[in-house]
Amino acid sequence: MARSRFDICLDEVLRHEGGYADHPSDPGGATNLGITHKTLARWRKVSPWWKLPKTAIKELQRAEAARIYRASYWDRSHAGQLPAGLDLALFDFAVNSGPDRAIRTLQAELAVAADGQVGPLTLDAVETHARRSGLGSLIEALCNRRLAFLNRLSTFPVFGRGWTARVAAVRTAALATAKTSPTSSSTNWRSIMDILNGYKTYIVALFMLLAGLAQLLGVDLPALDGNSAGHLVMEALAVLFLRKGLKGDIGRA
Repeated sequence: MARSRFDICLDEVLRHEGGYADHPSDPGGATNLGITHKTLARWRKVSPWWKLPKTAIKELQRAEAARIYRASYWDRSHAGQLPAGLDLALFDFAVNSGPDRAIRTLQAELAVAADGQVGPLTLDAVETHARRSGLGSLIEALCNRRLAFLNRLSTFPVFGRGWTARVAAVRTAALATAKTSPTSSSTNWRSIMDILNGYKTYIVALFMLLAGLAQLLGVDLPALDGNSAGHLVMEALAVLFLRKGLKGDIGRA
């Protein structure tokens, strides 16, 4: 049975998060599998959070951590609705710096309202960007913005080396996935079809013109029996000039 994108992306996240840690400079405090003391307390509905003993963090198992990651980061950021590759880049950003910041950063790059909510407008903007500029360029831009944010943090001198390596690894994995993703291939094909669709009138007219010229040169085209060479040429020219005239009228409207 094929593994889900969530499971694959979670493997990459946990590869960077590691096990239990309680660094004095880490504002998240005690952490295990990337889940902070406060996050686990909130998940288990313990309030105030410090009433949850640190031993609970140390004993946290992957299965429970995965449920927290899915609900609080993967689903919250709507990573499952994004193309493969971008899902990982946004998911890891959300885990590292919070879903709201990750989403707003993506929206800023897409030039849509940065409201921290992934809805139809954001998803449409992702599809449009991927079709026009490629999914890889969006992943690159998101990772660059993420790294720029991390560089501005006061704790960067302490954790910066690890953060930089993490972003680089996620960038590489995300880009590799995007290049081999069926979604990426589909996006490229749709882009080609959109281009051809915009010029289909010219393509048909050009075919008619070439067919007419071929008949004038004595080339027999059985499929066009009943259509004189002169008639085909005149119709082709009429279509081309009519199309150009319509575009000019629309542009002046």
